[in-house]
Amino acid sequence: MNASLLSRFWQYQKERFPFLAHGVLISAFSFSAVAYSRISRGAEGFIEWEKFAVCIFNTITIFFLLRVFDEHKDAEEDALYRKELPVPRGLISLKELRTIGIGVFVLQIIVNSFTYPKMLLPYALVMLYMTVMGKEFFVADWLKKHQFWYVVSHMFIIPFVDVFASGYDWYLEDVSAPFGLLFFFIVSFMNGLVLEIGRKIRAPQDEKEGVLTYSFRLGGTKATWLWVALMAGTLAFAIAACHYAHHPIATYIVLVSCFILATIPAFLYLKNPTTKNAKAIELASGIWTIAMYLTLGGIVMLTKLF
Repeated sequence: MNASLLSRFWQYQKERFPFLAHGVLISAFSFSAVAYSRISRGAEGFIEWEKFAVCIFNTITIFFLLRVFDEHKDAEEDALYRKELPVPRGLISLKELRTIGIGVFVLQIIVNSFTYPKMLLPYALVMLYMTVMGKEFFVADWLKKHQFWYVVSHMFIIPFVDVFASGYDWYLEDVSAPFGLLFFFIVSFMNGLVLEIGRKIRAPQDEKEGVLTYSFRLGGTKATWLWVALMAGTLAFAIAACHYAHHPIATYIVLVSCFILATIPAFLYLKNPTTKNAKAIELASGIWTIAMYLTLGGIVMLTKLF
């Protein structure tokens, strides 16, 4: 490629990790984790905004590093079956992504060391889990044969990041994590499953050889009902989290309303499994996740602040 690395990386991120779109979702995730922690333990106000800025920087770059890990982990299959992706088609190389990833990692260490060095411990735990996950827990062949455990083991990275993000409240203030965070962590884990399955439900004509989707493995109907069931489970734990934090009744109404609206694309897909309806499920997964996080912590906190 004759283009500069910067311009090629800009195109890469638009395709594989759009910083703006992902940044909104991850920022909502981080804000809600901190907000829910403070609400659950009865703390006044929000953490200092400079502290939260460091939190957002860390969480966004952690998820970016996860993307880089996945590029290396999936390189062989991508080269065989997904040649249209940036790495297989030669837009950017694994070596270049690795160099960028190392640079991001070093920057994270520097930022944490000079701002809140105490957070280096939970950060190290996140990175350790991510590294082992990148090696497929050293049982890659077994995990490929057991898709359920593959997905579950990979989704646990989200509660790890949850602990890290919420730690900018309770951990830095040397207090115990509120029990209610357990519900929040479960919601985050299940939201990860909702996003994972939602983005891998395809219309029959969009299935590709070598690209494992849930609609291919389970069939479109079973995959869609599984997605709806996970949404319902997430809703149940979100309600439990609201109850623990003594959220107002309006919060429950918002959650149930969001659930009903978010599941509409699923029933449209069941009736007519088109590309448009499959894409709507993926979009609904993202909107539901943002709405969930904002409802559990973000909006309630903002009403307290303003």
